[in-house]
Amino acid sequence: MIINLNKPIGWTSFDVCKKVKRITREKKVGHGGTLDPFASGVLVIGTGKDTKKLKYVSDEKKSYDATLFLGVSTDTLDVEGKIIQKKRVPKLSEKIIKDALNFFLGDYRQTPPMYSAKKVAGKKLYEYARKNIKVKRDPVVLKIFSISLISFDMKNISFSVDCSKGTYVRVLGKDIAEKLGTIGHLNSLTRTRVGDYTLNQSQSIKNFEKTWKSTIQKKN
Repeated sequence: MIINLNKPIGWTSFDVCKKVKRITREKKVGHGGTLDPFASGVLVIGTGKDTKKLKYVSDEKKSYDATLFLGVSTDTLDVEGKIIQKKRVPKLSEKIIKDALNFFLGDYRQTPPMYSAKKVAGKKLYEYARKNIKVKRDPVVLKIFSISLISFDMKNISFSVDCSKGTYVRVLGKDIAEKLGTIGHLNSLTRTRVGDYTLNQSQSIKNFEKTWKSTIQKKN
């Protein structure tokens, strides 16, 4: 079974898998692409034999809506991290912001963040980060298919982006802020699409559990 769930803020992707495992009593449950705890949105879950299909799901193009807070950077590049630097935000206009966003269109070299699940020498990067150990990371060539401005004010820029597998939108946010002559971190992040799986078709964990229990009761 493949399930399109709307991951709530505060849950890890693994938390969602554990919950689905409890609900369905399936021994094997996995997901098609990690979402950070501070993020919400499309998390594609596979159970049983269908976990094999998740490899193809994770390879699909992904879409996000994000809000970048300017002038403050955190160690995790998101709202849950510790503030490590503050910097003045220059005066911005719609044209300046759109030009900065468009700079990242096409091939995009990105260095994976220290606070991530990417493995180096058999350990996840965040395991090193938590011990204040910095590890050399090689940049990865990704692709930004489209990126557009949703709204902005003096300190916040909301944008949508379609990108290839492996893109860290937290890092993209940091890079956009630097292109604008300042620093920043993501205040919010919502994954709106993974391949053909969209946010408006996804269901909450609560609704999935209710539907599942109802189906089981009918069978019995």
